[in-house]
Amino acid sequence: MPNDDISHPIPDLTGYITEGQIVLSRELESKGVYPPVDILNSLSRLMKDGIGEKYTRIDHSKIADQIFASYSKVQDVRALAKVLGESDLETLDKKYLEFGDEFEKQFLNQDMGITRTIDETLDLALKILNILPKEELTKL
Repeated sequence: MPNDDISHPIPDLTGYITEGQIVLSRELESKGVYPPVDILNSLSRLMKDGIGEKYTRIDHSKIADQIFASYSKVQDVRALAKVLGESDLETLDKKYLEFGDEFEKQFLNQDMGITRTIDETLDLALKILNILPKEELTKL
């Protein structure tokens, strides 16, 4: 879209018709992440109706919420690191950077030949979340 404007009428209307949007990130693509899905700007209005005990796993929504919250914090820490420099960050902030890098490398990045079950995907998310201190995992 012009200037990557996801509020442009085409993606905006498409999101209403399809009940969601998958937004691709130029930044993730430049890091070699494939597919470069920007989870913070993508949305699904139907996800909440298709996950959980009857559909996937009872902990699915809590894991998704924690991933979203933690990855959102990563973006804040990355912005701070640009100002202060990574070496001046607090230990917790460095853990968030580590989480963000591993999340992008292991979770988002998937070769065409790689397939994961939903259980494998949720287990991987939990493994990566364990990079963060337990007290940061407030959604689980």
